[in-house]
Amino acid sequence: MPNTNIRKVKTTDLDLKDRLVAIQRVTKVTKGGRHFSFAAIVVVGDENGIVGYGLGKAGEVTSAITKGIEDAKKNLVKVPVYKGTIPHEQESKFGGAQVFIKPAAPGTGV
Repeated sequence: MPNTNIRKVKTTDLDLKDRLVAIQRVTKVTKGGRHFSFAAIVVVGDENGIVGYGLGKAGEVTSAITKGIEDAKKNLVKVPVYKGTIPHEQESKFGGAQVFIKPAAPGTGV
């Protein structure tokens, strides 16, 4: 059951900041040898409730990061923020992973 409470956001008039989460070197072994490429996971947001993530893949690291940023800007959503954190605990499952997020304690800066 998809979450219908999530609203998509347009990138116009937003001051977005990007943060690189991970870079991974990917190897494809073919008959002619090994072919290396890079995958980058990037998160962008305005640090006030609008956030998006993206995956970019390319032969160079900088190109993969740029593609990840462009992909993240296409997937922006609005997350409710209450007193600097999320309003309540949330538990979900995505693929083989279980995700649990809870509000940050006051004074942590998160």
